[in-house]
Amino acid sequence: MSVSDSAHEPATDSGGGLVRLRLDIAYDGTGFAGWATQRDQRTVCGVLEDKLSTVVGQPVRLVVAGRTDAGVHAEGQVAHLDLPREALLRIDSHRPGVSPDLGVLVRRLSRFLPPDVRVTDVTEVSTEFDARFSALRRHYEYRLSTARFGVAPMRRGFVVGWPRSVDVAVMNDASTRLLGLRDFAAFCRRRDGATTIRDLQRFEWVQDGDDLTAFVSADAFCWSMVRSLVGAVLAVGEGRRAVTWPASLLAESDRSSAITVAPAHGLSLVRVDYPAASELAERNATTRAVRPSAPGCCG
Repeated sequence: MSVSDSAHEPATDSGGGLVRLRLDIAYDGTGFAGWATQRDQRTVCGVLEDKLSTVVGQPVRLVVAGRTDAGVHAEGQVAHLDLPREALLRIDSHRPGVSPDLGVLVRRLSRFLPPDVRVTDVTEVSTEFDARFSALRRHYEYRLSTARFGVAPMRRGFVVGWPRSVDVAVMNDASTRLLGLRDFAAFCRRRDGATTIRDLQRFEWVQDGDDLTAFVSADAFCWSMVRSLVGAVLAVGEGRRAVTWPASLLAESDRSSAITVAPAHGLSLVRVDYPAASELAERNATTRAVRPSAPGCCG
């Protein structure tokens, strides 16, 4: 069994066996080359695995719900890892023989991690829980400012300035036409062996004064899909493309060069939904039937 495959196998807890932990994570993606570990690049996964390994006293490997791109933020990222129970007991060594207080791990990580990434919670979960395969859907928000002056300085790292007139009603019309189980190949940077078929469940634009937010939810997203969807519909909102144009691209089998991908820093992963513990095994089996074992999508 490969390392990639074994990371998705249920942990075995037989007294002193492995324990599966869920990590809830937030990060400012500005200073990261994305989630996935890359040689000679600062990545979210690389930083987290390095600091976690230091705290628990052994190498760890994280499995994540969605591998965000360079510059993309997260408020509700989820990952899991397996640890021997004795490693947890060492972390909370002042309470021998008692179930460890995982809040101790959160506090220790807060001292080791850089300020642009936080583990906000750690919980022990069912051995069937898989941050990637168990996920029902991922929720993203893309944030823009239509103010004439652009973006307020304190928000510039998380909001994209779009000081041009857009028709939000027409944008919502174009977005609705993309909903459903479809092949989004035209909107995705292709990865070998990865499917581009996704179930887009929400794509809605909400204007609140100068703030314009796209709410985008799906069972999963392929590489650059959210930013491509946003870029395509913004072209409609500005009147540069017909309302039917984004949906017409669904007939294409390769990435469309006509789409201008929206900037990364406006995008944030805000939540990942999971089923009840009793439904995890069934969900894992369903997802495995349509997803490759090796990581092949980006949230």
